[in-house]
Amino acid sequence: MSTAPPPVRMPAWPLSRSAIWLWVTQGLVSALVLGVAATVFTLLVPDEGGPLPVLQWAVPAAAVVYAIVAVGIRPVFRYRVHRWEVTGEAVYTLTGWLTRTWTLVPIARIQTVDVTRGVLQQLFGLASVAVLTASSQGTVRVPNLELDVAQRMAEDLARRAEAVRDEAT
Repeated sequence: MSTAPPPVRMPAWPLSRSAIWLWVTQGLVSALVLGVAATVFTLLVPDEGGPLPVLQWAVPAAAVVYAIVAVGIRPVFRYRVHRWEVTGEAVYTLTGWLTRTWTLVPIARIQTVDVTRGVLQQLFGLASVAVLTASSQGTVRVPNLELDVAQRMAEDLARRAEAVRDEAT
């Protein structure tokens, strides 16, 4: 017996708002590393004319622009575009702010569900859920959910996937 595929639609839920602060922190760390590298570069480049003096100020300026984007713009955009939802038939995700990737994983295709927490995610009370399927696409991830939401989602998906497997036998 074949069932109709789940409908294609926009997932309903955004990630946790704490994800914004996680991304801001990641942006600060990367901007700090880039800023130190730009400072070292600026101090080591000799000021003898030619094209190097332009680079002496272009590199730090590029580092400042990167910091503004990484800390002030990218986290808000990422929050607005990343969405997820679990329905009775499927897990939906929508990711990407330049290239949009919409993914649908039917409950019947789920093999395992994992909850992971990186160091910074632990600091912000977040976790990611990875839904593994047998498809060539591999794992679908729902990043940066509140820890309790991620745990409930993983338990629910594992229970429903097991029920679907039991019905099929």
